[in-house]
Amino acid sequence: MKVEFAPLSLPLQRRLQTASVVQWVFSFLGLAQCCTAAFITLFFTRFWLVSALYAAWWFIDREKPSKGGRRIHTIRNSSIWRYMRDYFPITLVKTAELDPRQNYLMGFHPHGVLAAGAFLNFCTEASGFSTLFPGITPHLMMLSLWFRIPFFRDYLMSGGLVSSDKESASYVLQKPGGGNALAIIVGGAQEALDARPGSYTLLLKNRKGFVRLAIQHGTPLVPVFSFGENDLFEQVRNPKGSWLRQLQHRLQQIMGISLPLFHARGIFQYSFGLIPYRRPIYTVVGKPIPVQKKHRASEKEVDQVHQKYLNELSKLFEEHKAKYNIPEDSHLEFI
Repeated sequence: MKVEFAPLSLPLQRRLQTASVVQWVFSFLGLAQCCTAAFITLFFTRFWLVSALYAAWWFIDREKPSKGGRRIHTIRNSSIWRYMRDYFPITLVKTAELDPRQNYLMGFHPHGVLAAGAFLNFCTEASGFSTLFPGITPHLMMLSLWFRIPFFRDYLMSGGLVSSDKESASYVLQKPGGGNALAIIVGGAQEALDARPGSYTLLLKNRKGFVRLAIQHGTPLVPVFSFGENDLFEQVRNPKGSWLRQLQHRLQQIMGISLPLFHARGIFQYSFGLIPYRRPIYTVVGKPIPVQKKHRASEKEVDQVHQKYLNELSKLFEEHKAKYNIPEDSHLEFI
């Protein structure tokens, strides 16, 4: 006998969607600290052996974030990510085929405040990445310091996150047989300081490391633009030269991460809080840009590929902006 469940009511669906986003925001704002505290606290309890054994495992497994990570498909396919997808909602848009016999380097733009589109599209199956791009395994790079946090590192790797160092990138891009996509949020943490509604400023003009990496491995470059990524949060004004911006840059140099002062809505009210607004995100994956392999490319060759990438990214933005209600006079600005 087949048991059929009644569909969830709309109010309940919206509560589950909000709850899924709350846990996601918490995982980046507080889970790391909780994992560290739990690891240390356990040493002073009768469960000290848990931390001791984990520390031994951690040492043995220390290179894993730079060796492709360790994804857990049960977590990637969890229903909680589908509720998170529907909260905004988030849609992954395909514009060209990706040959599963090749590896790809995807440049993701913009960073936004918490990179919601990058996480949900590449670290979960909620938006159907594997269905849209069969035979392609996505990896998303994240600052290496996050993989130094006990327990939290395993949570990150379960979704397909890998550390953002050259060794880690090369490991993925040179995998034999192809079928891997390495996504890099090129603007990085610094770009998050300019993430606010209506902003189309990308920190990309002098970012050429990812281009050199693509040339070194002969890996096609794929521009990806996430429309709506910057619309999820408001941010305290921090114009260049202001004391706040100088403080944020100083903290970034010390800690390696940026600290944008952002706000949006609350859990039970809509006037103020740290929960993102319900605004749609459309992550558009462009067509691959062929890159000729060369072990030591000259600056001129790097500049040529870099300029071609900028042109293709701008073209992608211009071709799709009208569909997603971007004003006609809005254009990408590279700084």
